[in-house]
Amino acid sequence: MVSMAALAETASLVGDPARANMLAALMDGRALTASELARAASVAPQTASGHLARLTEAGLLAMERQGRHRYHRLASPAVARMLEGIMAVAAEGRAVASPRPVVTGPRDRALRAARTCYDHLAGRLAVDLADALTARGHLEMSADGGSLTPEGLDFLRGLGIALEHGRAGRNGRVFCRPCLDWSERRPHVAGAVGAALCAHCFAQGWVRRIDGSRALQVTQGGRRDLRALFGIEAG
Repeated sequence: MVSMAALAETASLVGDPARANMLAALMDGRALTASELARAASVAPQTASGHLARLTEAGLLAMERQGRHRYHRLASPAVARMLEGIMAVAAEGRAVASPRPVVTGPRDRALRAARTCYDHLAGRLAVDLADALTARGHLEMSADGGSLTPEGLDFLRGLGIALEHGRAGRNGRVFCRPCLDWSERRPHVAGAVGAALCAHCFAQGWVRRIDGSRALQVTQGGRRDLRALFGIEAG
């Protein structure tokens, strides 16, 4: 049973206006940096770091590192449900201001839509592919890693993508892992599986490079086939 002290501590953490704005900014499922959350809360970066440390220690936020960056996200769906419930109660009979929008990633629309991330796809296209594969039970991803299900392996093989289930690629590379997308701030697929998906998209003519950029253009045939095979609207 939850102690009254724990309940009061959680309520006090959410009750601070700056922390409430940070939590609200993460309700769309993205992961954001401390600087981005500082802007969302209209506080100094140093102040934001203190708030984030307290929220993480209390189990309301989770932090992950990618390269030199640290990203913060809601720790679990239970935290999101709690915040949604508080927002619903707070909205009864009063106007509740929307959280300040946080813009992430490149301003270039083409880069946001689709690009390469080393040897795999990134951008909205890549995140949509990951979502589609997960929704169909072909892919399982978590903060700890990723894996193809047997059904997912069969599906990709049916497309002509040859993968040996669970085996690392050349040079011991990871077979399948989530990679936090720079612009979408949600995971896309990396590792041997992500590289194979990217290579297949090029081989099938679904995407082509935009000269002088990492950005990719989804072709007309690519939009048709991606819709038919994955149920996503690309481009």
